[in-house]
This record gives sequence, C-alpha cells and structure tokens, in this order.
Amino acid sequence: MANEQMKPIATLLLVLNFCMYAVVLGIGGWAMNRAIDHGFIIGPELKLPAHFSPLFFPMGNASTGFFVTFALLAGVVGAASAISGITHIRSWTAESLPSAASVATMAWTLTLLAMGFAWKEIGLRVRNARLKTMESFIIILSATQLFYIFAIHSAAAYRR
Repeated sequence: MANEQMKPIATLLLVLNFCMYAVVLGIGGWAMNRAIDHGFIIGPELKLPAHFSPLFFPMGNASTGFFVTFALLAGVVGAASAISGITHIRSWTAESLPSAASVATMAWTLTLLAMGFAWKEIGLRVRNARLKTMESFIIILSATQLFYIFAIHSAAAYRR
C-alpha cells in the first residue's frame, strides 16, 4: 500500500526536477554563450593580467565561471536522471531502482557542488538577474533532488 502511495510523490518530484534542470540548462547555456562571445580578448603584444582566470565570464564575479560550469554539468546529469527516473516510475520494480537511484545521486552530488559555488557567488554580490535565478534554482534543486531520492528509496523499503 505505501509502495503505491510514494509513486505519485516521486513522479511529481521527477517532473519538477526535470523542469528546473531544463531552466538551469537554458540560463547556463545563455551564460556560456555570452562568455564565449564577450570573453577576455587580448592582443599578441599584451600580457595577461595578474588575476586572470581561465573561466572568465564578463558578467558576475570571480565565482561565476565555476558556478556556470558546474551548474551545466548538474543540469545535464539531472536531465539524464529524469530520463532514468521515468523508466523506473513506469516499471516501478526493484530491478529498475538501482539505475534511477545511482544517476539521481550523481545529479544531486553535482547539484550540491554547483550550490557551493552559488553560495560563493551570492557572498561576492556582483551578478545579474539571470544568474540570481540560476542560483535560486540550483539551491532549490539540491533539496528537491534529495527528496526524490528519498521517495524512490522509501518505496523500495516498503516492498520488503
């Protein structure tokens, strides 16, 4: 009985996480495209500045490059987690749980890493509205992805 009660909760969290990861990928793609188009350009006769970062982003602060990079990684793995989660929810068996749980855990771990850079970026205080939106989504995703992992594991615990 409790096994079937967790299925709609896991489905809701899966759809929510997929939509949020899609937004993170959209904003992260915009930020990466802008960094490539308007990045640091230096002539052959000039020297690099002393505080040059290979992850230079023209908007935001010193943490923005790392935050966007890891947010994009978390978004891609999170979207893959949603695909694996759909397969698990459709079958809802113990055989499909390990793949869904492992990819969801990897997505959650990368989301936590991106969340650490989001907090650093918030602490440095120089960023635009789109980056603030992506920071918020990453912080919220760190909780909802964990709740999704709990939901699919608790359903497995009731099966025994």
